[in-house]
Amino acid sequence: MRVGPLLILVSATCFGAMAVFGKLAYAAGVPAPTLVLLRFALASLVLVAAVLALRVRSGRPALPVEGPGRRRLVLTALALGGIGYAAQASLYFAALERIDAALVALVLYTFPVMVTVASVLLGRDRLTPARAAALLAATGGTALVLVGAGAVSFDAAGVALAFGAALTYTVYILVGETTVQRVPALTLTALVMVGATVTLAGRAALAGGIDLDLGAEGWGWIACIALVSTVVASTTFFAGLRRTGPSAASILSTFEPVATVALAALVLGERLTGLQAVGAALVLSSVLLVQLRRRPVVDAPVPLVDAPVPAAVEEHAAGPRPADGQA
Repeated sequence: MRVGPLLILVSATCFGAMAVFGKLAYAAGVPAPTLVLLRFALASLVLVAAVLALRVRSGRPALPVEGPGRRRLVLTALALGGIGYAAQASLYFAALERIDAALVALVLYTFPVMVTVASVLLGRDRLTPARAAALLAATGGTALVLVGAGAVSFDAAGVALAFGAALTYTVYILVGETTVQRVPALTLTALVMVGATVTLAGRAALAGGIDLDLGAEGWGWIACIALVSTVVASTTFFAGLRRTGPSAASILSTFEPVATVALAALVLGERLTGLQAVGAALVLSSVLLVQLRRRPVVDAPVPLVDAPVPAAVEEHAAGPRPADGQA
């Protein structure tokens, strides 16, 4: 398997573990608003420290861009977190208050279709037969995995909120894909997390603050979410997105609910139904189908650390995009 798809699968697995960590954190008495804010705040501290340490060690700037372009990239990355990520999380949790988690996820995972269609229309990707088959297999498999979990309640407002989360995540991926061509993955992830933290901290302040008396167990699960399901998950996603492109990344990200179901069965003792097993097999088949389309990629290391991106590699990896480089 190529490095790009592997990075997306690692990201999806880490994101999928968040549901299990979240249940364990709730069981330890951690309130949801506190969990969300501390997730991003701790991740920001770790990522900013890593960026600064690598900058000192390498002697190179965190962003290999100077002048007005540098400021625009920083603002775009902060907006990805402060507007995109924060809005997506807010819509997602608002939908969870109205409808079943399985139905929320089922609506949310319409985003691979939207990302693929948008990528084709924007000229960033081609819809090959293998890619179309992978999209169908991933979408159908995800539906079987989630329907097998038993989504029963329906509320029009809740579905609309979940669809808003899917649409927001689509824009997040498309903008992130253009930005990650110019910003190393670790730096981009740090800026995104800082942006999300600022927005969520402002919202928490308006709501009266958060409770930090969580106990050792609560802090432990928050740390797992921040490190595994945020730092590692987001960094590997942006690194994989750079190599695979937005449509392949979104298709491969459908492995997330499969990982959640599998981890819940292992850790929480939840049972995997036959319908979910069939769905998981379909999602895994989409991974193989994506591999059939071999997009030429310069065999250069993915910038998980802050290294300058050669212009030739950047131009080759980015592919066709609007003149201003923004989604």
